[in-house]
Amino acid sequence: MLLIPAIDIKDGKCVRLRQGNMDDDTVYSADPVAMADRWIDAGARRLHIVDLDGARQGKPVNAHLIHAICERHPGIPIQVGGGIRDEDTVQEYLDAGVSFVILGTKAVTAPHFVSDMCLDFPGHIIVGLDVRDGRVAIDGWSKLSRHNALDLAQHFEQDGVSSIIYTSIGRDGMLNGLDIEATVEFARELAIPVIAAGGVTSVDDIRALCEVEGEGIEGAITGRAIYEGTLDFAEGQRLADELSGSTEKD
Repeated sequence: MLLIPAIDIKDGKCVRLRQGNMDDDTVYSADPVAMADRWIDAGARRLHIVDLDGARQGKPVNAHLIHAICERHPGIPIQVGGGIRDEDTVQEYLDAGVSFVILGTKAVTAPHFVSDMCLDFPGHIIVGLDVRDGRVAIDGWSKLSRHNALDLAQHFEQDGVSSIIYTSIGRDGMLNGLDIEATVEFARELAIPVIAAGGVTSVDDIRALCEVEGEGIEGAITGRAIYEGTLDFAEGQRLADELSGSTEKD
């Protein structure tokens, strides 16, 4: 079970949102690159980076900071989302050293784009589905689409995406625990791995995740909990390795 620290970038700073609300943010660092250093020093084996301004504007805004993190840590897999709406952006991120590009809004509004990107960049495409009441939110979580999350995920699985990030919007940034039941129900219907997000709060969530790892959940993204101290990242990853019976590098 891989514990993946989140670095969400807004106005050039490392922040966390509550339930995806861009107007309800907490700034944790003015230096996202230094924050990446912190989590890697604590044992992170993958980073999850989101350009929040990019997600709102529909184009990269903080790409220079993401490029800087990739340059500093070339051996660490990095997954990036936020404002990735065209092939040139995908290519630029991968050229900069990003391992996985996360498609969100564009995947929902133009599903053929996912199949095209999987053909052009096999093994490098992840789809992020931000879910509320079974439906997928888009445009930085500001709009709720009509699409059923599982139906979309199964479609993208056929297209060849590497994995699906399943985010429970209602839990994200609230420090009230992961929605294990909904995540497991979702993962059981797919053959590709699922990365859980939204509500990872404490070591209890890590234990609960490891118990259902066999259902297809390969990792969990954590944000506010590791910034506010309800979860010690290094301790959480050590516990996940112990419970999973693995200390292998990702």
